[in-house]
Amino acid sequence: MNHPVPLPLEAPDTSFLTSGGAFVRRTVLPSGVRVLTEAMPGTASTSLGFWVGVGSRDEREGQYGSTHFLEHLLFKGTAKRSALDIAISFDSVGGEHNAATAKEYTCYYSRVRDADVPMAVEVIGDMVTGSVLEAAAFDVERGVILEELAMAADDPADVAGEAFFAAAFDGHALGRPIGGTPESIRAVQRDEVLAHYREHYAPNGIVVTAAGAVDHDAFCALVEAVFRGAPTASPLARRTPQPVADKATPKLSVVHRPTEQVSMLRGSQGLDLRDERRPVLSVLNAVLGGGMSSRLFQEVRERRGLAYAVSSFAPAYLDNGAFGVYAGCAPDNVPGVIEIVDAEFRRMVDDGITSDELRRAKGQIEGALTLSLEDSDARMTRLGRSELGTGEFTDLATALERVDRVTTADVLDLARDLLTRPTITSVVGAVRQDELAAAIGIGG
Repeated sequence: MNHPVPLPLEAPDTSFLTSGGAFVRRTVLPSGVRVLTEAMPGTASTSLGFWVGVGSRDEREGQYGSTHFLEHLLFKGTAKRSALDIAISFDSVGGEHNAATAKEYTCYYSRVRDADVPMAVEVIGDMVTGSVLEAAAFDVERGVILEELAMAADDPADVAGEAFFAAAFDGHALGRPIGGTPESIRAVQRDEVLAHYREHYAPNGIVVTAAGAVDHDAFCALVEAVFRGAPTASPLARRTPQPVADKATPKLSVVHRPTEQVSMLRGSQGLDLRDERRPVLSVLNAVLGGGMSSRLFQEVRERRGLAYAVSSFAPAYLDNGAFGVYAGCAPDNVPGVIEIVDAEFRRMVDDGITSDELRRAKGQIEGALTLSLEDSDARMTRLGRSELGTGEFTDLATALERVDRVTTADVLDLARDLLTRPTITSVVGAVRQDELAAAIGIGG
């Protein structure tokens, strides 16, 4: 396989063999539920997930935090099962179950022995389709979520990250925090969360994926039983891209706190999921801050000892992305670390990367990609994100081939675009905005 496999919504059944010998099948059930499986020979467990194509970016005013609120509430009981019943179902078989809310999707997932797959599908399916969202549970979980937000607010790295995204996507839904804010969680009403649930958790908006010891036809029968009685429907259309209207402007955001260490992020808007330069970005990211041999790690930590943690990151969404550097350092070291980051940006813009750096980066990326797919959780996740995101499945061989095609000239071209964009800086710790702005020569 040397090209992505399209996953058209109108195709009732699709199947193909991956480069690693695993068999992938996709079936659209009459209810519009999409089921994707990847059989992994030699495994005795299965990872499965119920995906809903709704994330924090899809919330309307008055609903902020509702998607994450729902993630919590779906574990609190259904018409058939109490919260304890749900927990016992998985604990009694040694299985794992959890959920995750992101900016563009929500996933309820589990990993169990192959013999326990029917139980996992039934219980998670019941949670997704039959939660009652009781008023008493709603009030209890509001308190739990406020505690979760308080925990995040005590983490300077989390606070700096939220400030960075708010600035990078100013005025865009992606700039809002996934979990909402304490103010929005205190204000949101059960009726709003219930309306959010009823709007987005329809069968034709749900994707169910499984990887490991799984038989596709048997798995489809289990999923179909969950949605028995649902009306016939076509799958819900995928997300419509909504790019940021305006490019970000340079910003410095400082949250003063009496901490021993400062958390700092510096970067810009990046590349979206559909950008053909994503493989080039993976190489640039690896060279700049993707490992212990990266330029930033070597310069900031190994040569100068200015920080313990330093790395670069490149999250991507359907229509937008970000790129930046994170560092944790002493307050007095912040200007020096920023100076080094900027110098490394300029060096990459001026000179690109060497052929030796290109070779090492490709080896790092290709090895990490290959190792990650040894895990059934990763393969199950790849299926869900492929279906809900770009609508195409990218095989490992295709991904490796794309990375292998990257040249030093490609990296230089991308650097001259990406690393010259308006710079956003967020800092949390024992520094003052006016003093830092003066020290690094930028506006506050």
